[in-house]
Amino acid sequence: MDVNVALCVLCAYCACAMPNPGPSAELLIDRYSLPSRCGREVQPGDYVRYHYTGSFPDGRIFDSSENKGKAFVGLVGVDSKVIPGLDRGVMGMCVNERRKITIPPHLGYGISGAGTVIPSDATLVFDVVLLDVWNKDDVVDTRLLLKPLSCRRSVQHGDFVRYLYNGSLINGTTFESSYGQNVTYDTYVDEDHLMRGMVQGLMGMCVGEKRSIIIPPFLAYGEKGYGVKVPAHATVVFDALLIDVFNVKDDVQVEVLYVPQPCKRKSKKGDFIRYHYNGTFQDGTLFDSSYQRKSTYNTFVGLGHVIAGVDKALHGVCVGEKRHIIVPPHLAYGENGTGDLIPGSAVLIFDLHIIDFHNPKDSVDIQITHKPLQCNSTSAANDLVTYHYNCSLLDGTQLYSSADLGRPAQAILGQAEVIEGWTKG
Repeated sequence: MDVNVALCVLCAYCACAMPNPGPSAELLIDRYSLPSRCGREVQPGDYVRYHYTGSFPDGRIFDSSENKGKAFVGLVGVDSKVIPGLDRGVMGMCVNERRKITIPPHLGYGISGAGTVIPSDATLVFDVVLLDVWNKDDVVDTRLLLKPLSCRRSVQHGDFVRYLYNGSLINGTTFESSYGQNVTYDTYVDEDHLMRGMVQGLMGMCVGEKRSIIIPPFLAYGEKGYGVKVPAHATVVFDALLIDVFNVKDDVQVEVLYVPQPCKRKSKKGDFIRYHYNGTFQDGTLFDSSYQRKSTYNTFVGLGHVIAGVDKALHGVCVGEKRHIIVPPHLAYGENGTGDLIPGSAVLIFDLHIIDFHNPKDSVDIQITHKPLQCNSTSAANDLVTYHYNCSLLDGTQLYSSADLGRPAQAILGQAEVIEGWTKG
């Protein structure tokens, strides 16, 4: 007869005649191994998961959960299904604590014993290690490990997130880690994609924040567990570091940092634009910079030559303007990213400095800053002209000047001695 002798109470137990308890009849508990920290102690009404080895005082083993490869799971206190001595013996235990519990007959199987395995009036010895404890009233326990200096937005239900994590059981056994795989876990924050406890644990989290999320079994993998990694009825702990958060409804966010005055013209579709930029992820990691290359990025506006979010943010800028833009993945490099440089589903941040722009249809813009009162003749093709000049970029950066030569410049108009626009000017 297959009997879980250690953990079953015979139906006839309450009707059994009990021996008179003597000095040796008390429950003996030897707490021979204690964890350095104890987050909670077993209380009546808690559920526990533990391994045990049941033996007689002479050392003969009659039952062992470890030999079966499956820990015991049950309720403590009222409605407990184990013998009274074992039920009382685990009270006040901490996860990872080990106890030797010596149970007298009247708190074990009494004079009736248990089939052919436990004889009448047998003293029993249980060696127990507590693996887990939880209560049906438990909620997700979120503990802050690292707080970023600033938080632009926090995780809301339905957002898409990327995070690194270590997953462990409540006794400290690691079952999975994204750090070892060197990739983030990417998912929507809803019950269709994550366990309920993880959804709750991620709420309100900021990029750069690190949390320890402790999830009771009924909000985690429940009665089924997770393959061979997570047993049934297991509390799980995720130490999560949030790398990215966005929503599929997000548009590019544009923050104007500086606008020069005056601004005579703003960029529009079809303009050719030159700008400097720094590109970073939300955690501040730099992935690209035109400054490091000492060369502007040059492109057309609104023609799809750059990622959609940047293209959109380049509309309506002034020369010299600075913008801080946040580009969600669906307006950047999407789920695939770009090789090793930009991971999939990455939010990108660009700090832009507009250096120059023009339109291929533009003509030479001539502004007369001074004209003498008397002008008897004007320059024409093939004339030799002598002049002073300052040459600068649109943002005011001076390139060169006739003053640097120490003398006026000379050129014959229409003979390709100077650039075409200069000749027209």
